Amino acid sequence: MIAREAEPMGLYIHWPFCLAKCPYCDFNSHVREKIDTGRWMVAYRRAIAHWAERLPGRRIETVFFGGGTPSLMPPELVGAILDEAVRHWPLDAEAEITLEANPTSVEAGRFAGYRAAGVNRVSLGIQALDDAALAFLGRQHSVAEALKALDLAQRTFPRVTFDLIYARAGQTARGWRQELGQALSLGTGHLSLYQLTIEPGTAFAERYRKGGLPLLGEEETADLFLLTQEMTQAQGLPAYEISNHARKGEESRHNLLYWRYLDYLGIGPGAHGRITQGGRLMATVERRAPEAWLEAVEATGSGLSSETEVAEDDRAAEALMMGLRLKEGIDPDRFQRRTGRPLSSMLDQEALSMLREEGLLRKDALALTDAGWPLLNSIVGALFC
Repeated sequence: MIAREAEPMGLYIHWPFCLAKCPYCDFNSHVREKIDTGRWMVAYRRAIAHWAERLPGRRIETVFFGGGTPSLMPPELVGAILDEAVRHWPLDAEAEITLEANPTSVEAGRFAGYRAAGVNRVSLGIQALDDAALAFLGRQHSVAEALKALDLAQRTFPRVTFDLIYARAGQTARGWRQELGQALSLGTGHLSLYQLTIEPGTAFAERYRKGGLPLLGEEETADLFLLTQEMTQAQGLPAYEISNHARKGEESRHNLLYWRYLDYLGIGPGAHGRITQGGRLMATVERRAPEAWLEAVEATGSGLSSETEVAEDDRAAEALMMGLRLKEGIDPDRFQRRTGRPLSSMLDQEALSMLREEGLLRKDALALTDAGWPLLNSIVGALFC
C-alpha cells in the first residue's frame, strides 16, 4: 500500500492549441481556426469536479498550465479553472501557479490578466536569441519581441523562467557561449536549456529522414553540455536537473513533483497523471484529440482514455529514471514509500560500485555526477536489477 492520499498533489492543465506547429515539437498540440472558449471553460470545470469527487481531501501544491500554447487562453478561462480547482481542493498558501507562454506581443498583452487570475510564475518559450535560429525552429516571434515580452513578464510576475534550445545544426561553442551569456544576463532566476532532439512524427524527423537536417555530432553536443554547466554554475544558476538551472529557491516546484515521483493529476486533451487512489498508484491518460476529449467530458464528466495501476516493477523503474535526472538524486525513504521496495534491493551492487569508481555516480548518494548525466539511460539500465 502507498500511503499518499494525505500528501499534496500537483495539478496539470493541458491546453492543446497553438497558432502553428513547431517542426521539432511532439507535444499534443493542434491548430484550429476557431475555438469556443466558453464551451471549453464549462468542460474544464466539469472535469475538475469529476476528479474532485474521486479525490476528496487532497490538497494542491502546484498548478501548471501547459500545452500547446496556454497563453492563447483568455485570462478569464485561466481564472475560472483556478477558481473551480480551489472550490474543491485546498490550495497551499504558497502554491506555485505556472503558465507557459509564447513571447509574441499579442500573448504578452494578456500577462496582467493572468496575474490577476492568480498565475504567479510564467514560463516563456523563447527558444533562441538569434533570429535565424528562431526561423529555423519555426517560431512566431523575433528576438526583439521576445526581449520585450520578457521585460514585461518580469515586471508582472514574481517568478519568470524561459526556455532555450541549443545544439542546433551548425551551432558552435563560441556562438552558444555568446547566446547563453546573453540569456544569463537577463536576470531570471530559472532557465530551461534543452538540446535539440529529433522526435518521431515531427516535421524535423521527416527532414532528417530525407537527409535535409544536419545535426551536431555527439562530441560537439557533449562539449556544449559541459559549457552549459560551467556557465550556469558560474552565474549562480546551477543545474538542479539535467536541463533545468535555477538560483536556490527558484526551482520549478511542479516539475520537481514529476522528478521526485510524487502525485500529479493531469486534466485536458492528452494529459497524463500519476495519482494515488485507495493505496494504489494509477497512471491516467486523457483522450488525445481535443474534440474527442471535449465531447467525452460533456457526455460523462470525464475525458479519461485509460487508467491503469502502475505495477511494482514499473514504479521502481520510473522512480529511478526520474530521480536520477535530479542533481540531488534519489531519496531512499521517498523511493520506498512510493514504490513499496527498498532502494538497495533494486540496484545491481556490482554495477553501482563500478559506476562510482568510474566517476559517473556520487559516492555519498544515489546521484549522477556531471559526467554521468549525459549517460542517464544507459546508467539506469545498468543499475536496475
